[in-house]
Amino acid sequence: MRHLPETESLASLHYNGPVDGARDDTAVDWLAEGRKPPWLKVRFPGGEDYVRLKKLMRRGGLHTVCEEAHCPNIGECWDAGTATFMILGDTCTRACGFCAVKSGRPGALDNLEPMRVANAVREMGIGHAVVTSVNRDDQPDGGAGIFAETIRWIRRLSPETSVEVLIPDFLGDDDALATVCAAEPEILNHNTESVPRLYRRVRPKGRYERTLGLLRRAKELDPGTITKSGVMVGLGETRDELLQVFADLARCGVEVLTVGQYLRPSAKHLPIDRYYAPSEFDELREAALALGFRHVESGPLVRSSYHAERHVDGVRHPVPPGGRGETNVSVDLPGAEF
Repeated sequence: MRHLPETESLASLHYNGPVDGARDDTAVDWLAEGRKPPWLKVRFPGGEDYVRLKKLMRRGGLHTVCEEAHCPNIGECWDAGTATFMILGDTCTRACGFCAVKSGRPGALDNLEPMRVANAVREMGIGHAVVTSVNRDDQPDGGAGIFAETIRWIRRLSPETSVEVLIPDFLGDDDALATVCAAEPEILNHNTESVPRLYRRVRPKGRYERTLGLLRRAKELDPGTITKSGVMVGLGETRDELLQVFADLARCGVEVLTVGQYLRPSAKHLPIDRYYAPSEFDELREAALALGFRHVESGPLVRSSYHAERHVDGVRHPVPPGGRGETNVSVDLPGAEF
């Protein structure tokens, strides 16, 4: 993989230097002091576009991960007229230790949901639509068919809009993954979330090797799609463990990586082990780029779909007449052991 010109660091958008007289941004132990660092402060949502989008979602009976997962960037993104749609209902069949989305026994699938999402995308006039979902382990295909129909409906109503999907692991069902890939999303994202050692605590129903296998297989099924994954930090992982995950993902052909700070949704969720400083996110970004990722977003408030339109613009593959673009996947990266 080749490197693209570097974009500005997201960390620098939220923090501009030392605080409290410290020599650098790693000198203060914010957890020990019982307060959040200043680079995690965000403005309260409530602009005109925010209110308009909220009404649009409720009118269409739609859910967004921005709301359900308590995303800290909701004010910025919604005021800019962008949102991440969450399909397959609002109740997840899993209960991951980090996630704010409610879990339990979900209701029946809504076969009209893809059309409603597409109508909202058209009304919003967005150029890059992001669609994610809860886990639906109760469904034979994990909801893959609804994902595919959502992509197709967006294409029907907004043919110039690119589509990104953030999918569950479908319990390793290759046919379900093939159903989504057949709809040819521009970006296919599946988050790794954490390092293998912490999976039992962070993603008790997830499997690290299953995640790698899904991302590798997605590239095989549709070489023209851009594959993407995200990792949280601050859960007790080490730097070496993070770099190994980066190397494993690069070896699987993943081109876009997001790295962000874990923020505890409530006292019932996993505790924060530590806050990473903006300079540390910059260092992780440089380390990931050195492994061959074509685009890396790394910063305290980065989430999977934050500035997602930059990802497709930065690594869009050329599409020759009559077919999807091809991607050469490097499989000889040092240190990437399975």
